[in-house]
Amino acid sequence: MARATYIQPSLEEWLEKFHFMTKITIRYCETDMSGHLNNTSHLIYFEQGRVEYFDNLGFGDLVLDYDADLMVVVADIACHYHSEAFFRETLRLGVRVARLGNSSLELEYCLIAEEKNRLVATGRGTIVLLDKKTRRSVPIPEKARESIALFEQMELIG
Repeated sequence: MARATYIQPSLEEWLEKFHFMTKITIRYCETDMSGHLNNTSHLIYFEQGRVEYFDNLGFGDLVLDYDADLMVVVADIACHYHSEAFFRETLRLGVRVARLGNSSLELEYCLIAEEKNRLVATGRGTIVLLDKKTRRSVPIPEKARESIALFEQMELIG
């Protein structure tokens, strides 16, 4: 299995960087024939977390509304599986911006089984902001950049 190199400097210190968490209860339809969470569901949870993260910071409608001029696309995504999870288990999903680019964000994710504080999965991915009409990348609006930097306790350079 490929090593999750984004988990730095240690798992404990990396997990402390997550300021946004949301709860997910595993539904029956998200499990497989073995009775555990299907490997595809993790990526759906990551997407759900991104939406809630953007909404929490107050700019979800800027990129998620059908009539919005902007949209986000996933450029890449990876998931590392650490332990099984099962139907009706409650998970905590953490989402954070690890790097803020000009028109892209690098996001990191953690899924933790709430009952025993067990790490289920971690992930990372890059999303890019596009103009819906031109389908070309556009700079992240300054207000959104400032909101992310403040929330994530990052220093804006430039």
